[in-house]
Amino acid sequence: MDVGKLFRRAAIFGASGGIGGALASALADRGIEVWAGSRSGEASDRRYRSFRFDLTDESMIAAAAQAMAESPPELVVVASGVLTLPDGTGPERSFRHLDAATMEEVFRLNTLGPALIAKHMLPLLPREGRSVFAVLSARIGSIGDNRLGGWHSYRASKAALNMLLRNFAIELARTHPQAVVTGLHPGTVDTALSQPFQANLSKGQLIAPRDAAQNLLAVIDRLTPDDSGKVFDWKGEEVPA
Repeated sequence: MDVGKLFRRAAIFGASGGIGGALASALADRGIEVWAGSRSGEASDRRYRSFRFDLTDESMIAAAAQAMAESPPELVVVASGVLTLPDGTGPERSFRHLDAATMEEVFRLNTLGPALIAKHMLPLLPREGRSVFAVLSARIGSIGDNRLGGWHSYRASKAALNMLLRNFAIELARTHPQAVVTGLHPGTVDTALSQPFQANLSKGQLIAPRDAAQNLLAVIDRLTPDDSGKVFDWKGEEVPA
């Protein structure tokens, strides 16, 4: 199944990032009209229709959705998130390192921002035919798969995101029976997010953004309404809740 035959239009929130940029490029290569969103609103490719958005500013998210309303996308991907904050604050190794302000910022970017995008973009999805709303999540957000602990804010923000995606899937199915809401775990991708943690990776574990994009699109190709509300990794395997 070719994703290019499934969607006419796609919107990427976070198209200036490594994975988001690779997804936008791969979709444009397949002839799909791409809305590419970033904080600057500047398109890196003339094939894109660019828009500005900020995860912490709902009015900007609402304006972006309004701009797409006349020709809405059938595929929406939220390819944003944070592991290390701009000031260098990284994931907590212990509960002794917890800081309320840090936790609030991580949740604002990893959980609240995608939720607000869902609030404004899910109503634009067509009620008939296949559509997909996908958010980059992480295996580390799985409660059942947690064996190491630590990284408290990041884990908790992704676990909360996964719960929201499940909620959205249940609600959306009432009016959009062919729609899919999903979280996607891309693996460890060679981006700024993973840069501080690449030194200890085994050979072959780091994935190039272009390969990650192709992996994720292959997963999206195979999703059905029965998969809605679940999280899948880049190989297409379901991540435990």
